[in-house]
Amino acid sequence: MAEMPVVITLVAILCISGVAGQKCYVCKDQDENTGKCATTVESCDFGEDYCLSEIKWGSTPYWQIGAPMQHFISKRCATKEDCVQTIKKYMPNCLRIWWKDWTCAECCKGDRCNYYITLGSSSQNSNMMLILVAGMLTALLPRIT
Repeated sequence: MAEMPVVITLVAILCISGVAGQKCYVCKDQDENTGKCATTVESCDFGEDYCLSEIKWGSTPYWQIGAPMQHFISKRCATKEDCVQTIKKYMPNCLRIWWKDWTCAECCKGDRCNYYITLGSSSQNSNMMLILVAGMLTALLPRIT
């Protein structure tokens, strides 16, 4: 029974960490994934459990013949529905052909997971708090029973 306060404390820590919400890098139409896109972090609103990144390749917004092609990067917090709709909207045009305008989008889940623009490369995200709690529970449960 002496271990019961430890278990209650661990559950409280999990609840508090869940309430704190996640954070995402945020920026709009930046030409590089540095500067604002790599330093500005925002706490997401309730229900925004994902970080959404969009990358566009094309000429400047005021289109003109011979305008230079460049990247435009945007990052923000998003809901799952936001992610699904945005990816569905852009993926048919996610061609990555240098002479054509294109747009791609990706979502990830976890604090500041959108630091890099990976565009579909596999990545593994782990929640250190979850790993810590699981390890502690594994160590404590044999003693409790």
